[in-house]
Amino acid sequence: GAMSVDSITDLSDNASKLLEALQLSHPHELDPRRIPGKKKTLSLNPITWQVPRIVERCCTHIETHGLQTVGIFRVGSSKKRVQQLREEFDQGMDVFLDEHQSVHDVAALLKEFFRDMPDSLIPRELYGAFLSTATMEGPAQLDALQLLLFLLPPCHSDTLRRLLSFLGEVARHAEHSWDPDGREIPGNKMTVSNLATVFGPNILQKEKPGEKDAGALNFEDSAAIILVLQRLIEHHQSLFMVSPEMQCDVLRRLFQTDPDVIDHLLRRK
Repeated sequence: GAMSVDSITDLSDNASKLLEALQLSHPHELDPRRIPGKKKTLSLNPITWQVPRIVERCCTHIETHGLQTVGIFRVGSSKKRVQQLREEFDQGMDVFLDEHQSVHDVAALLKEFFRDMPDSLIPRELYGAFLSTATMEGPAQLDALQLLLFLLPPCHSDTLRRLLSFLGEVARHAEHSWDPDGREIPGNKMTVSNLATVFGPNILQKEKPGEKDAGALNFEDSAAIILVLQRLIEHHQSLFMVSPEMQCDVLRRLFQTDPDVIDHLLRRK
C-alpha cells in the first residue's frame, strides 16, 4: 500500500495542501552541521528541497570566505563582474565560486536576485499581513509570523529559510572576537538590524520592480519592514518548526482523507 514519491503529485488538491503543511522541518534538520558519510535526512514532506542554485551557491560562498569581511552587503562591488556572474547563472552554466571571487560581488549578486524576482520572496499578496505583525509584541507576534510562513509556497518557504539562516550566521560574526591564541578576529559589523535594513526592501515588496512608485515607501512601512525581517532572522529556527501538536493535527486529517499517504510518510520516517 505504500506510495511512490512521484505519485504524490497525483493527489487531490486538498491532500497536497496538507502535505505542504509539513514543509517546515524537524529540529534536527535545522542543525547546519554535517555528519561525514551520512546522507542528509529528508523531511516528512516528499517535495524536494527547493532553493535556487544561485542562492545556495552565493550563501555558501559567503559563509566560507566572507563572514569576516567588513561591511559586507554595504561596500560597493564591480558592476561588470556582477553582471557577468548574473548572465552565467541565467544561462544555466555551472558557476563555480571559489576564494578568488570577490565576496562583495557575490553579495551584490545575491541582493540583486531577490530584488529582481518577478514575484518577491514573500508574495506581494501577503505584504500587508506581514507588515501588520510589526505592531504586535512577544509570543503573539511570533505566532502570527509562523502562521503567515505556513502560507508560503514550498519554494518560497525553503528559500526564505535558507536566506534567514544565512543572515543569522552573518550577524553572529558582526562583532570582534578572539581565536584560541588570543589574536583578534575582525567582525563584519553587519548586525541583525543592518542586515534587515539591507534585505528587507528586497524580499518584502509592495510593488513590482520598475512599476510606478516601486521603492517609494513611507517611513512607517520602511520601519515595519526592517522590524519584521529582524524578527524573522532572530527567530527563524523556531518559526520554521512545526510543533508536535500541529503535526498531529495534520496527520490526523490526512489519516481521514488519504491513509495511503500516512503509510508512505511513516515508511520514509
